[in-house]
Amino acid sequence: MTRRLLVLLAVLVTPVGAEAQNRGQTQASNPEAQVFLETFRHIRNYSLAAFSDSTLWELAIEGLVQQLDDPYAEVFTPQMVDEFREETTGNYAGIGVQITGLNEAITVTAVFRGTPAEGVGMQVGDRIIAVDGESSIGWTTGEVSDVIRGEVGTNVNVTIERDGIGEAITHTIQRDSVHLSAVTAERVEDQVGYLLLDRVARNSAVEVDSAVTMLSDTRGIIIDLRRNPGGYLDESLRLADLFLEEGDVLLTSRGRRPGRWDEQAEEVAYGRIPARVPDLPIVVLVDQYSASAAEILAGALQDHDRAVVLGERTFGKGLVQTILPLPEGRQLRLTTAEWYTPLGRSLHRPHTFDVLPTVSSFGGRTLKGGGGVVPDLEIPDDTLTLAEREVLADAARNEVPLVVRIQEHAFEGAKAARAGDAPREVTPELFQGFMQALEDEGMTPEVIRDSEAEAYLDWRFRMAFFDRLGEVDEALIVRAERDVVLAKAMELVRTSATQAELFAAAEEAAREMERTAERGSPTQPDGGPTGR
Repeated sequence: MTRRLLVLLAVLVTPVGAEAQNRGQTQASNPEAQVFLETFRHIRNYSLAAFSDSTLWELAIEGLVQQLDDPYAEVFTPQMVDEFREETTGNYAGIGVQITGLNEAITVTAVFRGTPAEGVGMQVGDRIIAVDGESSIGWTTGEVSDVIRGEVGTNVNVTIERDGIGEAITHTIQRDSVHLSAVTAERVEDQVGYLLLDRVARNSAVEVDSAVTMLSDTRGIIIDLRRNPGGYLDESLRLADLFLEEGDVLLTSRGRRPGRWDEQAEEVAYGRIPARVPDLPIVVLVDQYSASAAEILAGALQDHDRAVVLGERTFGKGLVQTILPLPEGRQLRLTTAEWYTPLGRSLHRPHTFDVLPTVSSFGGRTLKGGGGVVPDLEIPDDTLTLAEREVLADAARNEVPLVVRIQEHAFEGAKAARAGDAPREVTPELFQGFMQALEDEGMTPEVIRDSEAEAYLDWRFRMAFFDRLGEVDEALIVRAERDVVLAKAMELVRTSATQAELFAAAEEAAREMERTAERGSPTQPDGGPTGR
C-alpha cells in the first residue's frame, strides 16, 4: 500500500467524537471503515473496468465531498491551490505588466510601479513579439502570460517592438513577486472620494486604509463593492474596523466546535481601533454579485448607521469556509460556520421569507433582515434599449469583436494624446474614425448609426479612452452618465455634509421613487441621469 494511500486512509477512517474515543475504538474496528475498505478492495480486484489505487481514491474523495450537501466544499489540487492563492492575494511571480490583445498584437497596456518591467524601461504600447527567443506572434494573452511568469529570481527574455524605433528590443528581466492591488482610489471633481474594492484579498485593509487617508479631505467617500465576490473573513473584519469604533460588534459566527458532534461554538468579533474617518459621510454600493466578505463589510456599516447602502440586494452568502491542509500539497475547502451581522441578521439566501423581517439599526433606522443586504435605497442597474441590444447582436452576427475594437481605438487615441499629438479628449474626428472602422469591418451602418446606438457607442468609447489615458476621475464622470447607482451616490455626497444628512437625503430619494412608481412612470431616481 502506497504512502499516499495510507495517509488518505487515515484521513477517511479516523473516528470523530469523544464517545468513540472513550470506548477505545480504533480505526480498524470501525464497522463503516471496514465496509469501505472491503468495498474498495473488491472494486480494485474484481471490477470489469480496471482502476488504479490512485484513481479509486480520487473517486472516493470526490464522492465524499459531493455527498456533504455543501456547495462550497472542494478539494484543491496543487495547481488549484496556486490559482486560489493568486486570486485571493493578488500576488504572483512575474515581471509586472498588464497585456491585452490589441490590433492582432500582444500589447502592454499597463506597467506596474516598482516592478521588474518598470525597472528595465518597458512602456505602455510596447508589443511583445517573442519570449525567450521564441516568436509569440499568434499567441493568446494567456499563453504569453504563462511563459513570462515563473519562479522568483529566474530570468526571462522579452522582445518587444516600439513605435519610433526601427529595431526590436530585447529585455532580460529577473522575475519577482508582483502584487496586484484590489483597491482603486480616486478623487472625482476634487470633492467626492471614490474607492473601488474588487475583492477582499490579503492586505486589502492596509490598502483601503491608505486610500481613506488620501481621500479624508473630500466631502465623503463612495465604497464600491459591486461585483465583489468576497474573500477572507479576517480581512473583511479589518476593513469594517477601519470605519467603526473600538468595541463595536463587527460580526458573530456560529458553527460546530471542531471534533465535537453536538457542541456549538460562537465567536464575536469586536472593533479594535478608533474609526479612521469618524465624521466623513460614507456611501456603499452593492449589487446582486456582492457576496460573502463584501456583505460582511456592507452589513456591519449598515447596522451601525455608518454608511448609506445603495444599489441592489446582495447575493446572500452568509457562510464561512475554512481552508484545511491535506497531504501532497492539496487543500480542502469546507463550510464550517454561519456568520451574522452585528444586529444578528443572517444574510444567507436559503433564509427566504414572503415578507422580509425588519430590525432596528443601532441608530433606530428600520432595516430589512435576511437573504442578503437590502440597500437603504434600492436602485436597479441601467438596462440596454432595443437599439443598443441590436448593436451587440449585429457585432455578433458579423463576427466583429466590439469590446476589443473599442479598446484598440481608445488605446490609439490615448497614446496620441499622451504624446501631445492630439487633445486629451474624444474629438468628433476620433470617434467618427472609430465608427467608420466598425462599418469597414462589416457592422451594419443602419444599426450603429441609429441615434441611440451611436450615443451608446460614444459613451463606451469615452470611458475606454479616459481609462487608457489614466484619467480615472474623468472615466468615472463619463460612467455616471449611465451608471445610475454611481450617479446617485455622487449626488448624495455632493449635497450632504454629514452622515445624518446623507440618510435623510437617501430616505427622501426612496420616497420619491415610490411616488414615481405609483404614478406609473419610469423608476429613475430623482436627480439622476437618464442615460439616454
